[in-house]
Amino acid sequence: MIRRVGDTPDNEAEIVGRFDLHINDTFIPYLAQENMSVALTTYEGGKLIVVGPGQTGATVAERNFQRCMALHVEDDRNIWISTHHNIWKLENGVPPGEVWHGQWDRMYLPRTAYVTGGVDVHEIIKAGDGHMYGVVTGYNCVARIGDDEKGSFTPYWRPPFIDGIVFQDRCHLNGLCLEEGELAYVSMVSQCNIAGQWREDRDSGGVLMDMRTNDIVASGLCMPHTPRLYNGELWFLEAGKGYLCKADLRTGKVERALWLPGFLRGLHFYKNYAFICCSAPRDKDFQGLPLDKEFEERGQQPKCALEMVNMDTMTVETAMSITGSVKEIYDVALLENCRQPLIYGIFGDDIKNIVVTGEDESAMGALNDRVAVPAAAKVH
Repeated sequence: MIRRVGDTPDNEAEIVGRFDLHINDTFIPYLAQENMSVALTTYEGGKLIVVGPGQTGATVAERNFQRCMALHVEDDRNIWISTHHNIWKLENGVPPGEVWHGQWDRMYLPRTAYVTGGVDVHEIIKAGDGHMYGVVTGYNCVARIGDDEKGSFTPYWRPPFIDGIVFQDRCHLNGLCLEEGELAYVSMVSQCNIAGQWREDRDSGGVLMDMRTNDIVASGLCMPHTPRLYNGELWFLEAGKGYLCKADLRTGKVERALWLPGFLRGLHFYKNYAFICCSAPRDKDFQGLPLDKEFEERGQQPKCALEMVNMDTMTVETAMSITGSVKEIYDVALLENCRQPLIYGIFGDDIKNIVVTGEDESAMGALNDRVAVPAAAKVH
């Protein structure tokens, strides 16, 4: 039995927009073995979901965030998510080594919202320079986002064929990864400088580019997404065909390593496994793709699932699928050294009843005489 808490809990069986998780028998035991939980965003379903092996049984915590997409986990401290017009930072309020109410070893609370406007942020990541960066798809650029920025975001890089920072999705820039802490590789659906033209180039116009040199490292791709380095090699998802792929950085040759039954976005490597998000195609942007032919030839139907792929055997070892109102998983991340995380959202009354206080300096004497004394945060 899996315990579920959040905005659509189990005891509201008739609620509109309900979704259900179907978890393979080996998925939760693997999380327990590795002492970690998994986090997902669901895009059109508007959910942040975390699944943990629990203290005495598996738990699912979920909250509503409108158009929840990009996901970044910062050690045991913060979860960052991009939503319709904000980037939210959710801070962990449980001190290390403690368990709140005897159950929750992490409790993520919405603490800061960076209001970007509806600019369609597809990826967020913290680089080695300490800045948070986002792939701002609506403005065709990679941008800095955070406390030190003057506007909604600060454009940092754009593809060389894009002639200005304008609110026109021209090339559908969508993915970004680091190499040794440095911003490195990006993915985009087209090399186009005309608003919306990327939709005409979906089948073979996609490229991977090294943003440090502006060199194209792979081309002729069908809606590439989520570049990631693993064991020194560049992997990515060719979403429009349903493949996990590897690009040779010297030759540009692309190896299609594994096909999965869905539109693929969201990839996270852990040890010798790849966690891959698999979605059911949603609307006209996803219809008429080569993926349709793949389904027909293989006699399969698309599904919404998180697949755990063994990179040594290139096979799916275990999975977690979703049915109901959620038809797409957008991104995935792991919460290491965490068995039972709780998350709070921005809707309802729950968030009003949880307060985390920092160091208590109120009893340290006169202001000029105070010496900072480290103290643990307290949850009330």
